Amino acid sequence: MAGVDAMLLTHLPDVRYLCGFTGSSAALVLVGGRATLFTDGRYTVQARAEAAGTKVVIAKKPAVVAACEWLESAGVKRCGFDATHTTVTGLETMRKSLSAKVRRGMFVAVRPVVAGMREVKDADEIERLRVAAQVGCELFDGMLTYLEAGLTEVEVAATLEYAARLAGAEGMSFDTIVASGERSALPHGHATAARLPKQGFVTLDFGVILDGYCSDMTRTVHIGKGLPMERDVYDSVLEAQEAAVAAVAPGVTAGEVDEAARSVLRRVKLDKYFSHSTGHGVGLEIHEGPRLAAKQTQVLEQGMVITIEPGVYLPGRFGLRIEDMVLVTANGGEILTPSVKAWIEL
Repeated sequence: MAGVDAMLLTHLPDVRYLCGFTGSSAALVLVGGRATLFTDGRYTVQARAEAAGTKVVIAKKPAVVAACEWLESAGVKRCGFDATHTTVTGLETMRKSLSAKVRRGMFVAVRPVVAGMREVKDADEIERLRVAAQVGCELFDGMLTYLEAGLTEVEVAATLEYAARLAGAEGMSFDTIVASGERSALPHGHATAARLPKQGFVTLDFGVILDGYCSDMTRTVHIGKGLPMERDVYDSVLEAQEAAVAAVAPGVTAGEVDEAARSVLRRVKLDKYFSHSTGHGVGLEIHEGPRLAAKQTQVLEQGMVITIEPGVYLPGRFGLRIEDMVLVTANGGEILTPSVKAWIEL
């Protein structure tokens, strides 16, 4: 990168993306076209197995400290770091690892280069995401025979997460959202002791991690007979979601996809109750670029995997969201989470 002699990476998903190492302690130095991974003795065997082709240094001190000392000894004068993922404390640690004569000018904040690289997935990554998404669909299908009035939201979340583990998930992509009744109007209503209503919506927003890659999907179902207004709002959100999916294609901007969803809700005067962006990228992290929101000018590229998740939230009444993972292909958008989205009454 222009202006620097080396790069120091400490954000673990970036380290994994570049060299394959999955441990919890790592610093990766890129200089002169070569990579050196610093970690500690807990990962001696693992690092050498996972980071094949990368020089591995097993340090007796914190990995980032060892990496900084190595940079100075190698004669590096200016080293870039990702300010997005480096805390003030982390930067201070990096600087204190150097001698006073080189400390002041060594570290240079640069744009998150690796994050941009990660936005477009290769064939192997797409397959991992496809498998993770399929597991999510199977979990949702299983929940349809389980959900009933009287269960607590926590019970629902625990049952789903247990099933995910049995299906091979390494963990959940994020804290499972189960929001029912009036609480369904909370976009991020994490599961509580509240009981599922005899009549009302239940929103399930969840994802699993498989082989390091995340899935993400949301479905909203109705327990008991739905009211006409509830059906109308649901149909509007579904239409908005499908319109946004249909807008996905290489060369389309993230803002145009957002507007495809928002315009549907604007037409039926529900847009003011859609209080978040339409979607985001998914990969090694649950939230990656691009961000699909109003006026976002980033252009979608073939190989990106994004979410499309419009919702409507009426405070004190109800809310709902429908979300799919979508692969940007040469011909448009391919839904990776094809579970039923039509109105469901349980």
